[in-house]
Amino acid sequence: MRRRSPRLRGRLLGSYILLLLVMLAVVTVAFLLFLFAQPVPATDTYQRLITVMRDVVQESGLATRPTLGELRNLVRDLPQIAQNNEVRILIMNIPIRTVQFDSSGTFQRGDSVSLNPETYTLSTFLRNRLGISGETVFGRLHDPGGEQWLYAGVAGVRQGNETNAIVLADQSPTQTTQAVLDRFQRELALPLCQSALVGLVVAVLLAAAISRTLARPLVRLEQAAEDVAQGNYDQRVPEDGPAEFKALAAAFNRMSGEVQATQQAQKDFVANVSHDLKTPLTSIQGFSQAIMDGAAKDPSGAAKIIYEEAGRLNRMVTQLTDLERLQSGRFSMRSVLVDISQLAAAVGERLAIVARDRGLTLHISTPPMPEVTGDGDRLAQVLTNLVSNAIKYTPSGGEVWLHTQVNNGGVEIVVRDTGQGIAPEELPRIFERFYQVDKTRGPRRGTGLGLAITQEIVLAHGGQIGVSSAGVGKGTTFTVWLPSPKVASVVSGRG
Repeated sequence: MRRRSPRLRGRLLGSYILLLLVMLAVVTVAFLLFLFAQPVPATDTYQRLITVMRDVVQESGLATRPTLGELRNLVRDLPQIAQNNEVRILIMNIPIRTVQFDSSGTFQRGDSVSLNPETYTLSTFLRNRLGISGETVFGRLHDPGGEQWLYAGVAGVRQGNETNAIVLADQSPTQTTQAVLDRFQRELALPLCQSALVGLVVAVLLAAAISRTLARPLVRLEQAAEDVAQGNYDQRVPEDGPAEFKALAAAFNRMSGEVQATQQAQKDFVANVSHDLKTPLTSIQGFSQAIMDGAAKDPSGAAKIIYEEAGRLNRMVTQLTDLERLQSGRFSMRSVLVDISQLAAAVGERLAIVARDRGLTLHISTPPMPEVTGDGDRLAQVLTNLVSNAIKYTPSGGEVWLHTQVNNGGVEIVVRDTGQGIAPEELPRIFERFYQVDKTRGPRRGTGLGLAITQEIVLAHGGQIGVSSAGVGKGTTFTVWLPSPKVASVVSGRG
């Protein structure tokens, strides 16, 4: 057992670590996809265009902030300057968004242009280094065909409200795998690795503690299960921990209790059946030997006892067979509508003679009841067995009641007596096979199977049977409840 616990904890710990690594991989992929979805930052392009601007301005003579007339004289040189510096040069009226000049020839003088100005501030160092003192402009422009360009420039001539600016433009960069990976490595790789390392250490510590907590009750449960498998049926495990573990422990404890009860019932069954078979067999063997030896004073009486004991053995075998078929579901029963009031009245009238012969009073109260669905012969067997037992275990001068009533959506049959009663410790076992409350009746005892068969018949009809007693000498009450489709329909209609 001690060898299994570390392996279980190790598997749990490994599962947590694997989960963490998978989550880190998912986060990394999510970051990469996020970077792919983001547009390429314009910062690098803006800075490159502004840097090239100094050379273009110096080369074109625009550094002296020429007038509008001077600009027109320079436009003939700008296409070559743009080609030399691998940029596109435009002169634009920013406020009214018109083009004065375009080195690419896409826009003609006076054409309108779609601009999206952006706020971008040059650092003081870069501004001083480049010798830029005018107003800088940045943004995006769109060609008539929809192609997008980034532009950066310096405002030029002002005439009233009109402002002209010379700008350099370059096509908007596209996102590439290498660029994304470079950006990821530059900006996110190190923080992600550091966070992953810290998270892994914390996760391992937490996983070790959690796996130990989870493994402990499972280890206890496994040990208890092995003990039960080895025949130690009194094993119980603490019902503590998370709700799921509590439910599992409670289920195991119930199972262990039921297994223990079943094993005890099997032992009792073997002991009882051995005793109940041994008694009649001993009588048969003894009286047979007496007849054979000529020692029987009344051979006819001895033969009668042998016959009665043989009949008892035959009834026991028949009842055992019936009980086994009932419990296995192989016992065929009819399903017809049965008037339980008439059935109870008929059984009561038949047994009233037996009660009268024993000096008992049998009270029968069977008002009209809704019909139930079932096998009338088997239900008559149930009532006969219960009333016969009440008569059998009630001393002379006592009383027995048989009455029917509607209760809880079905029909209820109650058999009550003022007989010898049942001790509280005997009640839970009253329906066990071969279990008998009265163990002192000698050869005239029953088989101890009647109530077990009665219970199985009632259960086969979808009903319930219960027993109650105030104690020894205070009588016993058996209650049989059977479902009735007519009562159920009435209750359902009311609801």
